[in-house]
Amino acid sequence: MTELFYDEIESPVGTILTAWHGEALCALDYEDCRERMLQLLRARFGEVKLAPRKHPEFCQRLQQYFASDLTALNTVAIDGGGTAFQRATWAALRAIPAGRTATYGQIAAKIGSPSAARAVGLANSLNPIAIVVPCHRVVGANGKLTGYAGGLERKRWLLAHESEPRL
Repeated sequence: MTELFYDEIESPVGTILTAWHGEALCALDYEDCRERMLQLLRARFGEVKLAPRKHPEFCQRLQQYFASDLTALNTVAIDGGGTAFQRATWAALRAIPAGRTATYGQIAAKIGSPSAARAVGLANSLNPIAIVVPCHRVVGANGKLTGYAGGLERKRWLLAHESEPRL
């Protein structure tokens, strides 16, 4: 059994669930997506034990992000597991600047697989670390919002938050 540290953090988009392995974030999801998060953790680690523990630095960074410091999460250590293709996709997602979006096709081209837009979409849907690995910044080829595990309302809110003018 793998022991992971676990915390719940209140945010403007609802309660956020986090899981840590060592010093690296391995899961971030929403309260209403708890079962999805647990399924992804079990698929990766087998049986898991979630031990409650605060991570003050991450909590502070998340609060800074929601207070409009959109770079606060850029250097958070992550360990999402995944295949080589998924890791490449997730790294490309982290390279999308806040306030910008990219299409699945653009991400596929960026990782050297220009015909793999659907595979990028699948990797995006299996992203275990929402917000920090900003899958909400990926849109359809026509620029319209497409699926988001946390729901389109959250995706819309996050994109609006990141697009607000900064002083």
